Amino acid sequence: MATEHWASTLRPKKLPLRRRLSRASVALIYRQAGAGETELLFIQRAHREGDPWSGDMAFPGGRLQPEDATTRAAAERETLEETGVDLIRHGRFQARLSDLITRHHSRWRPMVVTPYVYEWLGPQSVSLNHEVQRVVWVPLTHLAAEENQSRLPWRTPLGTLNMPCCRFQDYCIWGLSYSMLQELLKLDDIRH
Repeated sequence: MATEHWASTLRPKKLPLRRRLSRASVALIYRQAGAGETELLFIQRAHREGDPWSGDMAFPGGRLQPEDATTRAAAERETLEETGVDLIRHGRFQARLSDLITRHHSRWRPMVVTPYVYEWLGPQSVSLNHEVQRVVWVPLTHLAAEENQSRLPWRTPLGTLNMPCCRFQDYCIWGLSYSMLQELLKLDDIRH
């Protein structure tokens, strides 16, 4: 993948007041697998009582901490802590995607999440912490295929919403992760 091409085609949206809100970041990590297939790494969150996203599919990442110089540094640190995947040593930074707004899972305060894209060039072994149940590599061709797109009923106090999602085996990718995935899939050179 040509880094120069990413820079010329990708213009991420930055939310205007992002520095005044809580910040978090995630890493979208892809690798070249056998037969030229490109795969994207997802984590399945560990099941924890009181966590509304318990067991969901996500990208590794988390909140910005005082020791993090940037949100990109936070994505790299959180990925290492959660999965043992060392993006500084074995990842090649490719791009920053658009900011998304969400809320803290324990409060209704808004939080800005910034996704960063990396190519993985390291070993296949992982070392999961207590926050992660498993790591799943999903082919990009599967994620992009129309027949794998679906809807997930999501109950809210105002009624049930049918959220767009992508299904892979017994997993369902939805919410912020699905939104980030859609932006990533618009980049043609990620699949080559």
